[in-house]
Amino acid sequence: MFMLKSLFGKIWGDANNQELIQIPAGSLYLVRPNGPQGSRECIYEDAVLAIRRTASEFHYQLFVTKAFQESQPELVDQEDDDLEDERAFLIDQALDFRLSTRGKERTIVWRDFDGDEDDLLEFVIDNKQVNEVTITIFEITYLQCVYEHAFRTSHERATEEDLDRLKYKDQADQNLKREQKKELDKKLEDAGIGSTSTVKAEQEVKPAPAIPATVAPAADTAGPQIDDKSTMFSAIADLYLYDLKSQYFLVQERKVDVKVLEAGRYLYWLSIRGADKVWLAQKVESDMNMNFSPEQTSAVWNYFTDDRQCFSWLLRFEDKDAYTHFQKGFSQVIYETQNEEPWAKAKSDDRAYAETAYEQGEPMDVDEVSESEDGNESIRTAREESDDEDDDEEEVAAALRGGRARSEDSAWPEDNTSLLAGQQDVNSLLAVGYKFDRSFVVRGDKIGVFRHTDDNRLEHDTTINNVGTPSGKGFKPLKMMLHNQDAEMVLMDPSNKNAVFNMDLEYGKIVDEWKVHDDVQVNNVVANSKYAQMTAEKTMIGHSHNGIYRIDPRLSGNKLVDSEFKQYASKNDFSVAATDNKGRLAVASNKGDIRLFDSIGKNAKTALPALGDPILGIDVSSDGRWIIATCKTYLLLIDTLIGSGRFSGQLGFDRSFPADAKPQPKRLTLKPSHVAFMGSAISFSPARFNTGSDQETSIVTSTGAYVVSWSFKEVKKGNLGSYVLKRYGGEVISDEHAYGSDQSIVVAFEHDVQMAKRSQLLKPTRKSLAPSGFER
Repeated sequence: MFMLKSLFGKIWGDANNQELIQIPAGSLYLVRPNGPQGSRECIYEDAVLAIRRTASEFHYQLFVTKAFQESQPELVDQEDDDLEDERAFLIDQALDFRLSTRGKERTIVWRDFDGDEDDLLEFVIDNKQVNEVTITIFEITYLQCVYEHAFRTSHERATEEDLDRLKYKDQADQNLKREQKKELDKKLEDAGIGSTSTVKAEQEVKPAPAIPATVAPAADTAGPQIDDKSTMFSAIADLYLYDLKSQYFLVQERKVDVKVLEAGRYLYWLSIRGADKVWLAQKVESDMNMNFSPEQTSAVWNYFTDDRQCFSWLLRFEDKDAYTHFQKGFSQVIYETQNEEPWAKAKSDDRAYAETAYEQGEPMDVDEVSESEDGNESIRTAREESDDEDDDEEEVAAALRGGRARSEDSAWPEDNTSLLAGQQDVNSLLAVGYKFDRSFVVRGDKIGVFRHTDDNRLEHDTTINNVGTPSGKGFKPLKMMLHNQDAEMVLMDPSNKNAVFNMDLEYGKIVDEWKVHDDVQVNNVVANSKYAQMTAEKTMIGHSHNGIYRIDPRLSGNKLVDSEFKQYASKNDFSVAATDNKGRLAVASNKGDIRLFDSIGKNAKTALPALGDPILGIDVSSDGRWIIATCKTYLLLIDTLIGSGRFSGQLGFDRSFPADAKPQPKRLTLKPSHVAFMGSAISFSPARFNTGSDQETSIVTSTGAYVVSWSFKEVKKGNLGSYVLKRYGGEVISDEHAYGSDQSIVVAFEHDVQMAKRSQLLKPTRKSLAPSGFER
């Protein structure tokens, strides 16, 4: 199975290769259910079935060729002058192509348009010469050809769901579908739009199936009444709404009037009006999850009603100029909204940074549920590690349903010994060990310890109860960090802002209080280097809202190292920090900016501009090349490699970027159509790279009940939609890769902790996003 990707690469890779694939041995029969001469007639006793290109783009033919043995003369029966040695059929969904069986023989069946209405052609495969893998690949290739012919675009954009929808359904379904298509065509023609085929050509998107569409929400009438004189910019565009049942964007009205209006100081509203109605009035904010696609000249975003129903709207602009005008205008107002400063005062590099932040790095199909990594789901799964092959049927079925598979992974055991834990206590923090295959979960004033088993599961090992200071004062840890070869745990007490506490994990007790400084608060602590917790390193790095310093527990008195203390006069509002393997430091803030340091106590080498959203988490690749920063509704992937100037080839940690060549972030988020299925706003947990390998290969985060993972390799190539996910039965608090694996993910829920496999995460589809027959 792991060779499937390369096989499809060979099939499609050579554009000069006329024949894509063939089934080399079989027999062709004409099946006439209503014919006078019997129900089945042999056409070619020995035949070859093939798929071939034609001279026209997106057009392919199914070829059946009569095969001759070398010793057999090519005889032609004079009574059958009509009968040719080969027959060709244009590949189209109307052929009703499907795999079937006849007794123990595998067959391929399709319609014969040259005969009566119910006539079929049946190719009986020689099972002794053709294996099942070849048959499967032939079917997938055929469906890829159907996809290209139907939608006039590359099959590489097709997901497994797309191809599955193109498969033949039974005759009753086919008749119903044809009747529904006729009804839809009539309605479209009555409306002056044309048939479904015309709509497809005009929109360059898939025609919507003839099923009821999602009803557009009523425009918000509670918003501010704004005069059109307050228009910041405007555009004319076609308006679409994503339909959850059919999974298509359906046109609502063409040539609507789109305006962004100023409603107050740094307050803007998006207004969309049609000829006879107001479609939308929405506050401009980052929770919109706005995404721009220059290839499609479109913008797509989310809208939440007062009762938290989620919709996905799309605007398609008539040309590139109109798109660019709207995209740049939106970038300016969202910058002002988030940063609360005029666009005119922003630096030129800050402007360039903001203008590209909301653009997709890849074509975004307005009618797609997702782009796959490299093809359909069966191919993706086959490329995973060999340890994924032991998934049992229940786990797979549960993954498809989007629910939780039955698991032996231990939840918290019942324990009534906690002094502080209340009925409302839930899991709040997760730390994954690097050295001894242990994970730690904080719940109230308890810490659960879970062992990683050899078969990639979690087992409850022990519970540390009644976390408290050496003097006996209990507390619920605000933050925790493994330390000193995973033998110690550094904890923060929310009621003591000037100290951290050291727990000896062997004894399960806090043994030291490390007071940092009377006048310097500890908002966060991070390891001295990325994998320092595996070593005997004693020091660590701390920061306050405007200061960065080293903490050395070996010092007498205050533990802050004065020579490695950088205090800023202004309130920078530092929020999170992370280090690479050399100890280089990235510090982010609630303002959205990021500073890169080569050492502690000095000025930052690089200051990256802010988009305005608070940064909730940050991680750095082992070599310092890449940074992943987490905001509420998106992730920012930043390449720190300097690409030009005198310091070209060095990292932004060690040298400053040229003023006109700041790195442009790649913005990772979920597609608005997927969010509409999920039914809740995005709220990402801190994203992290996998750890313990020579090269990072994946990024993991979560939102609500979903674990989400991006292929790092694909993202670096610009495929920002290359993510997979899984829906669980409860809210995910935190998730992180197990050390040394990009497949095993430790997932902490409010009342449970489990080991997930990345291979169980699925491409975003209706099944994986909303498995329970989501209705609106």
